[in-house]
Amino acid sequence: MFEYEQVSPVSASAASATAEEFLAGREASSGATLTAAERVAELQSRISQMQSRTLSSTLIPTHPAIASLLPGGGLQQGSVYSVDSSAMLLMMLLAAPSAAGSWCAVVGVPEFGIEAAQRFGVDLERLVLVPHPGDQWLAVTAAIADVVDVVVARPPTRASDSAVARLASRLRQRKSTLLMVGSWPQSEAMVSLGESQWHGIGNGHGHLAAREVTVTVTSKSAGRPRSARIWLPDSSEQIRAHGAAEMAPAPLRALPHKVSA
Repeated sequence: MFEYEQVSPVSASAASATAEEFLAGREASSGATLTAAERVAELQSRISQMQSRTLSSTLIPTHPAIASLLPGGGLQQGSVYSVDSSAMLLMMLLAAPSAAGSWCAVVGVPEFGIEAAQRFGVDLERLVLVPHPGDQWLAVTAAIADVVDVVVARPPTRASDSAVARLASRLRQRKSTLLMVGSWPQSEAMVSLGESQWHGIGNGHGHLAAREVTVTVTSKSAGRPRSARIWLPDSSEQIRAHGAAEMAPAPLRALPHKVSA
C-alpha cells in the first residue's frame, strides 16, 4: 500500500474483520459491552502496538545517543540518509551495526581512517573499503549494497533522477541502509553537525581530550528538526549523550620488570 498509496478492498475488509473479532473477543472475556469511545481507544492502542513491532523489525542497531533523533527511533533498513561530511559522525553511525555483526562498507572516502574507526567501535573484520570507485561509483555502491548491510558513499557527481530511483528500489529489495555524504534526493532524513566545542586545551597548554557537538536530524515525517548535545567522544573516548554519565577509563597496568639473566 505504500508503493501505490491504496489498499485493496480485500485487505481493507480483512483488516476490518480482524478488528471486529478482536473487540468481540475482548467484550466476551470482560462480560461487558464497550462504548464507542472505548472501542476507538482499543483499536488505536492495537494499531499503535502493531506499528511499533513493525518499525522495530526493520531497524538496524543505532547508537542510543542519536537513535531518539531519527524517525522511527533508529536507522531503517532499505532507506537512505544524508549525512554531513564528518568522519566522526560516520564512524558513530557505523559503530553500532558493526558491533552487532553487520557488514559495513565505505565508498569514495579515501581519507576514512581505519585506526580511528576501530577506536570508535567499528569491527574491521566486517568493513569493506573502496576508496576510489571512479566514474562508476553509483554502480559500485549498488553492487556493494547487494551484499552489505550498511554502506557509506560520497557521490563525486550528481546522479540522474532515474538512477536515484533505481538505487532506492534496490536498497528496499536488499534491505540495505545507505548513508550518503552530503545532500541526496529521497533521503529519509538529514543528519548534520552544529556547534562544536573541544575540551582539554588550557591557557597555552594541555591536549585535546573531548569534543562536544550538536547533532540535528531533519526529516519530512517530523514536524521540526530534532537536536541533541553529544560527546563525540568524551574524555574516556566514549560516545554518549551530553547528560549521560561518563564511563571511567580503564586503569593503567604496570609492565612487568625485566628479569636479568
